[in-house]
Formats: sequence, structure tokens, C-alpha cells
Amino acid sequence: MLVVSARVPSERRLAVTLYAYAFLTDLVLLYPVYTLLFADTGLSVGQISSLFVLWSAAGILLEVPSGAWADAASRRLLLCLAPLLTAAGFALWVLVPSYPAFAVGFLLWGAGGALRSGAQEALVWTELDRLGAAGLYARLAGRARTAELLGVVGAMGLAAPVLALGGYPAVGAASVAACLAAAAVATRFPEHRPAEPRDHRTDQPGGDQAETAEPGWLASLRGGLTEARADRSVRGALLLVPAVAAVWGGLDEYTPLLARDTGIPAATVPLLLLLVWAGTTVGGLLAPAGERLTDRGFAALLAGAALALAAGALVRHPAGFVLVGVAFAAFQLATVLADVRLQARISGPDRATVTSVAGMATDLTIIAVYAGYGVVAGAAGHPVAFAVAVLPYLLLAGRLASRRPARQIRANRSLSENADVS
Repeated sequence: MLVVSARVPSERRLAVTLYAYAFLTDLVLLYPVYTLLFADTGLSVGQISSLFVLWSAAGILLEVPSGAWADAASRRLLLCLAPLLTAAGFALWVLVPSYPAFAVGFLLWGAGGALRSGAQEALVWTELDRLGAAGLYARLAGRARTAELLGVVGAMGLAAPVLALGGYPAVGAASVAACLAAAAVATRFPEHRPAEPRDHRTDQPGGDQAETAEPGWLASLRGGLTEARADRSVRGALLLVPAVAAVWGGLDEYTPLLARDTGIPAATVPLLLLLVWAGTTVGGLLAPAGERLTDRGFAALLAGAALALAAGALVRHPAGFVLVGVAFAAFQLATVLADVRLQARISGPDRATVTSVAGMATDLTIIAVYAGYGVVAGAAGHPVAFAVAVLPYLLLAGRLASRRPARQIRANRSLSENADVS
């Protein structure tokens, strides 16, 4: 059970709403069985793979435009629409199971994910900042990640009995119901935005102001991209997000194959994966404790996680998954902290746009991880592929550790000030 740490009712409302939304968004019973649905419908492996590519492409293409929309309009509105689009896609899957329906469903799911990405982080940070409690962001973000994981675990536990009772229609109906519940919860998000989120006017000589020709969406997009490009501290924090999140996020998909390579029976694989899930959950809960890490401390966290993951994979024994779980805990913590650093550096009104750029960069990097992993694993096996994949973390850790102290202090000053608030 997640404990809500909030000092005032407004903070408590935001925290409860965020945790419930995160849990319900990932309480999708189709998660563990949708590939079975595709196969049972008659799709080939190639067709299923093409659906995954379509899903990724939809999220990548819509990520930044949806972030700009969230900055120009209402972030709460986008958080309401996101699960509704996903629900429509899931309904199509079970009502008219076919390749075209699956393709449209993945497009809707990708669009829903893009609407949520950026808007959620921006709304939570903005509301906490308005309350003078931005120092609580790491705690709420970490616990929201844990709520998402609990939703996935709950879906995995419920999928088998529901499938046995009612087949794919029942699993689909339960998934749609969870999405609808998430949309209802999203209406409870507080959002205090000016009537016009952005000032779309430019100063003119003599103090006069004239309206620009840019609509709000385009102005938000331009403003967010300009801040990400022009502000060195924002750019560095933005690039840190994919650098931290992408590799282990991609490797997560291959942990079942790594577990099977330890020689255990297939039925025992889920037990080893529980260690990974447990580690990831703990990592999210440790976010407040890790918030004060300096660059060198952050570098040590990444290097330790990389070495633990490589060692755990190369052991080729079930006991190695203890180290894998520890590594995933550290990577989850590092991912939350990278997001915290980014949010602390964004100063303009286009927060969701900048955050969405980081999300798009992460998605693109994950695709590269998939491609590289396939090459290495095909030639040397899964343990070696895991060990090779973490090498970028050691390079990143070396770069962070070599920063000058003065630069390091400037990079963490805002986080320390926010932490002092709590």
C-alpha cells in the first residue's frame, strides 16, 4: 500500500489522484496476453512485429506535438483523453480481432501514451510549485512509478483467471473498464493555469504589443524547443533522461530470456522476474533519499548498477538475479532522479513540451537498444548482450564524475533548495 505523504489537503489530493491514475492506467489485463490474442487470430510473427513498430512510431511522432498541446491547452484534459483513446483501441481488438483492428488499436494506444507523456510530469510539478512544495516531486514521481508497477503486477495476476472465465472478450472488457476508470480519476487532477497559458504577443517599440500570427500550439512547440536548445542546463538535463532510461528500459523486455538461459524450467521464470519487479519497485520508493545525490554520487549509482547487472547476467545462475534486481532498483532510482533534474531546470511555460522531447529521445534510443541487442545476443547470447548493453552507463558515469565541483554545485543547487522545503 502506498502511503500518501502530504502536509496540506491540496498536496494530498494531488498525490492520491496521481497514484490512482498511475495504477489504473497500467491495470490492463491485456498486457500479458495480447500477443496470444494476435497469434490465435492467425497473425504471423512478422505481422506481430510490424504492429510493435507501428506502436512505437505512433508514440514517437506524436510525443512532442502532444506536449505542445498540453502547454497550449489543458494538461488535465490530455490526461483524461489518453486512457479513453487506449480504451477505444482495446475495444477494437476484442470486438473485431483482425490485423487492421490491431493496427488501429496500436495507433490509438500510442497516441494515448503520447498524450500522457509530458503532460503528467508538467502538471504535477506545476501544482507542487504553486503550493511551494516542489521538493516533494521526487517522492510523488517515485511512488507513481511504483503504483504503475503494482498495476502491471495486478494485471498479470488477474489475467489468467479472467481469461479462463470469459476468454479474450472478458480480458478486453476489464482492460477497457480500467482505462475508463483512469479517465474518471484524471478529472480529479487539480490544475491552476492562467486563462491564457502563454502570452502570444511580442513586445514592440514604445511599449505597444502586437499579436503574433502563431497559434497557441505552435507557440508552445516553438517555445519548448527553443528552451531545450538554448538553455545549456536544460539541454544537459534533457539528454540525461534518455541516457539513463533507455538502455535498462529496453533490457527489461529481455529479462525472461535471460532467466530462461540460467537453465531453470519455464514455469520458474516468473519467480525470478519477481526479483526484477521487486527491485524496480524499491527503486521508485527510494527517490526521496537519492534526491540530494551530487553528480559524483549519481555517477556511482549508475556505475554500481551497470556492474551489478553485468555480473548478475554473466553468472548464468538463478542466484545472479539477485544482482539483476539490485541493478534494476538503482536504474529506476536514477531514472526518477533524471526526471527530477529536468523538471527543476525548466523555467519557461512550455514544461510539457520539453519533457516530451526527452520522452521522444528515450523512445528513439530504446529502438536503437533493441537493434543492438538483437545483433549481440544473436552472436554471443543473452548474458553477454546484457553485459555489453550496460557499457554506455560506465561512460556516462565517468563523464558525470569528471565534472568540476563548481559546475556540479550549480547543477544541483535548485534540487537542494527544493528538498529543503520538505
